[in-house]
Amino acid sequence: MSYKRQFYPGESDPAKARRRIMDPKVKLRKLRDVPMEDVVKLMGHRNPGEDYKSIHPPIEEGSEPDCPIRKLVTPIDGAKAGDRIRYIQFTDSVYFAPVSPYQRAWMYLSRHRGIDTGTLSGRQIIEVRERDLEKLAKEYIDNETFDSALTGIRGATVHGHACRLDENGLMFDAWQRYVWDDEKKEVVYVKDQVALPLDTKISVGKPADMADVKKRSTIFRVDGVDMRDDKEVTMYQHRIHLLRTLGGYQPFKFKGE
Repeated sequence: MSYKRQFYPGESDPAKARRRIMDPKVKLRKLRDVPMEDVVKLMGHRNPGEDYKSIHPPIEEGSEPDCPIRKLVTPIDGAKAGDRIRYIQFTDSVYFAPVSPYQRAWMYLSRHRGIDTGTLSGRQIIEVRERDLEKLAKEYIDNETFDSALTGIRGATVHGHACRLDENGLMFDAWQRYVWDDEKKEVVYVKDQVALPLDTKISVGKPADMADVKKRSTIFRVDGVDMRDDKEVTMYQHRIHLLRTLGGYQPFKFKGE
């Protein structure tokens, strides 16, 4: 019998949403189209049109010793070219953002190669070779995992994901990198991810309707879908915590695991 990959248990909406984002066979819905030039400006690593900086020669020009693993693994484009490693960091509101930080980690690692990612309280950083990062950043700014009100692009001072939403439904940002455009009824960025002012405003579109974003959010909340209402998820989480505790402190109590 061939192995069938498993992603996440449960039949509740958040459980189904978690399976969708983790499964690389599922094409995530594109909700907006932010120009690549604007994506580059938002990250702030280089100027649009500027050459990529390198940290080593292109692989085919190098003189690395023979390695069987290198023959098995196809390098990503940035690695082939010798690009430096850069990052983008998303902050996800606890108020029903499309995804939460640690689910971003599951999603990135399930869908992409050549990346490094780390989770903190309200944010998720992803590091990868620069030209690959720009394509990846545009994909995740354009698609359903990003909401202009509930997801922020923040490379520094990321706190605020747990603060209440403002009168326009926007998540708090201490640096006010993005603001509400009252005329267009959409969110625009006036600073890049490390809060340096932009020459021009960059639109990331209108926020989703809260009822819609609640329906497709991966977040369990007592005022939305309570994890305890999904028995399969509850048992899964209980088992993970039990095994982690026993494995760390009483491994002799493991039986048949």
